Amino acid sequence: MTRTPSQIDKIADAWVDQIAELSPTFATYIGRPSGDDKLDDHSPEAGERYITAAKQVLAQLQQATVEDKVDEVTLDAMTRDLTLAIEMHDAKLYRRDLNNIASPAQGIRDIFDLSKTDTEQDWRNLVARMNAVAGSLDGYMRTLRLGIEANDTPARRQVLTNIDQAEKIAAADGFFMTFAANAKLADGEVPETLKAEAHKAAEAATAGYQRFVDFLKNELLPAANPEDAIGRERYALFSRSFLGAKVDLDETYEWGIEELARVTAEQEAVAREIKPGATVQEAIEFLDNDPSRKLHGTKALQEWMQQLSDNAIAKLSGTHFDIAEPLKKLECMIAPTQSGGIYYTGPTDDFSRPGRMWWSVPVGVEEFDTWRETTTVYHEGVPGHHLQVAQAVYNRAELNTWRRLASWTSGHGEGWALYAERLMADLGFLDDPGDRLGMLDGQRMRAARVVLDLGVHLGKPRLDGTGKWDFDYALDFMGKNVNMSPEFVHFEVLRYFGWPGQAPSYKIGQRIWEQTRDEYAARKGAAFDIKEFHREALNQGGLGLDTLRHALLG
Repeated sequence: MTRTPSQIDKIADAWVDQIAELSPTFATYIGRPSGDDKLDDHSPEAGERYITAAKQVLAQLQQATVEDKVDEVTLDAMTRDLTLAIEMHDAKLYRRDLNNIASPAQGIRDIFDLSKTDTEQDWRNLVARMNAVAGSLDGYMRTLRLGIEANDTPARRQVLTNIDQAEKIAAADGFFMTFAANAKLADGEVPETLKAEAHKAAEAATAGYQRFVDFLKNELLPAANPEDAIGRERYALFSRSFLGAKVDLDETYEWGIEELARVTAEQEAVAREIKPGATVQEAIEFLDNDPSRKLHGTKALQEWMQQLSDNAIAKLSGTHFDIAEPLKKLECMIAPTQSGGIYYTGPTDDFSRPGRMWWSVPVGVEEFDTWRETTTVYHEGVPGHHLQVAQAVYNRAELNTWRRLASWTSGHGEGWALYAERLMADLGFLDDPGDRLGMLDGQRMRAARVVLDLGVHLGKPRLDGTGKWDFDYALDFMGKNVNMSPEFVHFEVLRYFGWPGQAPSYKIGQRIWEQTRDEYAARKGAAFDIKEFHREALNQGGLGLDTLRHALLG
């Protein structure tokens, strides 16, 4: 039975419409065609318009009547979300918003990975969107100039990284030129006149990124902040933003140290199962030399991902989860980019574009180890991100549009995905010691990130007591706690230094999810049913974790 929309639902739905208008890339992400020919405005004026709109919505919510428990949860979630957005704006964090992975410098290009390319109209939209790149970057540069004027700029390390990234996009064979050159329709070729327009638009977008490179080199780099740490006050805002919860940062740091030690000990025990007396590194070498755990080529990788995902859906449906038919379609894809990342994109509102798990395979990589990545498929797919995100999209009967499509925090999302990995181990899907070692490898990395991220940005002493955390110490620390190439470790540590609070939200989010489940189970006693907990939790949508606890526990 579909719930009759309340006054609060209507406010929430109207806010999603407004966000989609203010952010065309958000509209594309949720499957609304209205913004497919546009890009976000990253100018200072656009930022002010967003905050003005947020304040108006907050005022409307404060006057609205709460009709039921659904309204109560929506009101709590939206009030926290909008209030924090205003606090972060007042802290002027926007004027130093530059990092190596998730700032407008990347987002302006990244949305093209999700843009439709099937029809002539899609390519007309893409021509317009490429023509909008330079203007979007110009607005962004004006915002960053506010930071230069106020002596509140991104760290020098992040600026240098962005120069390198932007130079690659601005190259003659960079993203936009290659994208336009490879233009195709779903059922044929792009007409020559349209292809010529795409080429010209790609040149304009490429030139826009070259101007951005010049700005980074000539204006921002000389003014860049020599300090990497964001400081406790601002870090607390970022932490709340990514978790949707307020935590004791010092207690969490100490817990992170303890959790890292616990996961490391568990990993060492599993290594000895794989090969008696082996260290973790020796067990990894043993697994890497096992031909039965190898995949060769991206076709084999894609087929293996799809088979593993389909099997998880079949076995979990009806036992530990209720999985509706539209959610049972999850497409495993090889991404068009070659960054090395693995990620999930949710379905459109009508499920015409299903949820997708993407693997961005680096150039030259042709061999893959299944023991490392089995847990990744569960993290990104089912019961991880796909089940979480797609269930919220599906739950039209109870949730308004904001809760289905726009409410999201990293702590909820990534915390759930880590919860899902550990759950699959508990359910026997990772009983193979190699697969379990792969899961623990990821869990150890996430625990290490809690320690590193908080240690750096709160100015904590090094674990060896020899001074404060710095980049070289952080590199060494992560290198000892992850099974990754030096290049990847370097990229990851750059991410933690430039995107405060995000990386710890995975493991802290998992902690809060597990605490919430355990408290829920304690209250239910003998009547506890884990499928009921999962259904009730996922049907709430992507709430901040404080609101989630309130919704489930009262």
